[in-house]
Amino acid sequence: MLGLPDGTRACLFDLDGVLTDTASVHAAAWKQMFDDYLRARAERDGTEFVPFDVSADYGPYVDGKPRLDGTDSFLRSRGIVLDHDELVRLSTIKNELVQEKILTVGVEVYPGSVRYLEAVREAGLATAVVSSSANAAQVLEVAGLTRYIDHRVDGVTAKERGLPGKPAPDTFLAAAADLGVGKEEAVVFEDALAGVEAGRAGGFGFVVGVDRLGHADRLRAAGADVVVADLEELL
Repeated sequence: MLGLPDGTRACLFDLDGVLTDTASVHAAAWKQMFDDYLRARAERDGTEFVPFDVSADYGPYVDGKPRLDGTDSFLRSRGIVLDHDELVRLSTIKNELVQEKILTVGVEVYPGSVRYLEAVREAGLATAVVSSSANAAQVLEVAGLTRYIDHRVDGVTAKERGLPGKPAPDTFLAAAADLGVGKEEAVVFEDALAGVEAGRAGGFGFVVGVDRLGHADRLRAAGADVVVADLEELL
């Protein structure tokens, strides 16, 4: 009834874009931070200001990646290489913007994802959120999803344990190990290309791609076993 292989014991969910629509909050924060930086740089250098394009830039460069990696990845795509301290400064601005937007705008939860979480709990499967965000605990609390989640491996956890972020599979592998299940018994749910790549690289039993951005083909190419527009389609 869950659309998952026999023998599945745990579901490992990305947060932003899979359970909650904080992806739009993150995208808005990335755009505000990058545009402010790029505009100031263009004015200083006398060059054309080319803004951050959510449609073209969000998915390939920042979605699903640790904040510092996303900052570096996008800027390098524009031929801009910054030192570590400047990357940290910009990444911190982005995080502050996200926290402000979460408190002022709130967090939208996908109704289909809630129904799926309820079915997963009824089936007795273990659950974990695996997110690169350092704000995952706050988002789960604000969204009212904490009761559905047994465990969390997020940006804070990754920093504490020295785990590389997606597309490396280490955070997903850590979540499965923490839940006491083998990777072949765990299913990864991801909307980001980097996350799907992590699920495939980790050798998990099944990878579900969640297409919120209209890139189903790219999710399949990255390694998704199945792609849905909403988790409810699996029921």
